[in-house]
Amino acid sequence: MDIYGKKRNELLAETVIKGLKSRNMTGYYAKDKEEALKLALDLIPKGSSISMGGCMSAMEIGLVSALKEGEYNFIDRSQMEPRAALLAAYDADIFLASANAMTDDGVLVNIDGNSNRVSCIAQGPKKVVFIVGIQKICPDLDSAMKRARNVAAPTNTQRFDIKTPCKVTGKCSDCKSPDTICCQILITRYSRHTDRIHVILVNEELGF
Repeated sequence: MDIYGKKRNELLAETVIKGLKSRNMTGYYAKDKEEALKLALDLIPKGSSISMGGCMSAMEIGLVSALKEGEYNFIDRSQMEPRAALLAAYDADIFLASANAMTDDGVLVNIDGNSNRVSCIAQGPKKVVFIVGIQKICPDLDSAMKRARNVAAPTNTQRFDIKTPCKVTGKCSDCKSPDTICCQILITRYSRHTDRIHVILVNEELGF
């Protein structure tokens, strides 16, 4: 990315952070993955219990590896019975997530199939830490919804090999397939609980 693109993204992030603040959420700007990792670890005290959905962005900045190797209680869903993992996530100190899209005034949009991710974002864990690549910022809610449904969701069906129309066409068909991953759509426009939602904006393309 050239210096002009980086500067533009930095200014955009400043706008988003102001929007988040107006919604009782806290935003941060990271110029790269390394800075994002440091910011995230600063938000997670040693000894914390931590859960997450299938957050590619957290993996891409090295956060998941750092938590597994560090002095943390990382809740590994792959090693647990699904119901037990779900209940442990609700009771976690920290929940890691990304956004499928967000607006430049701080509204977060997430789509979920099993709904474990959106339910933990909405309620349960004491703190939610979002890792959001700069490409996910959209000018308004309508464009954020379109991105979530026509970019993030079809890409995730490829990732998990899910048999839905969007896996075939690459775009949303507003399907009612039994395998749809768009069962719940969560729009987070305000946080009632101060210091619960933290959003790290990274000046790199992360996730889908």
